[in-house]
Amino acid sequence: MRVIAEKTRRSRGRPPIRPDEETRHLIIEAASLEFRANGYASTSMAAVAQRAGVSTKTMYRLIPTKEDLFKSMVSERIGRFMLAVDETVVGTVELEAALERILCAYGSLALDSEVIATTRLVISESDRFPELGKAFSEGALKRTTEAIESWLRRQREAGLLVLSDPAVAADMLRGMMVMEPQRAVMLGQRHPLDADEIATRARICASLFLNGCRPSDRPTAEALK
Repeated sequence: MRVIAEKTRRSRGRPPIRPDEETRHLIIEAASLEFRANGYASTSMAAVAQRAGVSTKTMYRLIPTKEDLFKSMVSERIGRFMLAVDETVVGTVELEAALERILCAYGSLALDSEVIATTRLVISESDRFPELGKAFSEGALKRTTEAIESWLRRQREAGLLVLSDPAVAADMLRGMMVMEPQRAVMLGQRHPLDADEIATRARICASLFLNGCRPSDRPTAEALK
């Protein structure tokens, strides 16, 4: 009993060991707040560490540079979208419902107030820091487009859609879903869309797109190129 009591006293006096993955997440969340509040140029690694409540030594061990911080922030946010549009999720429902889910997930991503703030940051500072534009393009725009393109290509191969170029179609879908509302929010012309508005827009966009891309008895020559 005495040995157990001694072990209990020692364990209570030791701070719990936080897993690196949890610490990394805290750092990325802190970086996101710092970037949005102060901009990329004015954000320091020390400020991010302080906001995250970790030592700079720990932060540099997990995420060595400010550029890595930004890339990690983008990657983590895009990762949620990728999970939402994984084939195990959208491959189990009918065509129209699947496309609605994909567009709803993309709208929830691109029209999120934090993502819009990040987009503003990239636009305003990428001239001085071209690594921002590259990280955002490759880590966000390219990955989301490829995910949508991959789904469209599978539907074409299954004979469910008639498409000449799934990559171009993916770009069009992205633009139809988010371009106007995102621009309006960025210009201060409206509030960010809520979940119901995003779902309604996704349903309308999916219907418009599929009405033009479903195979018919006599598909046009242009569609079959």
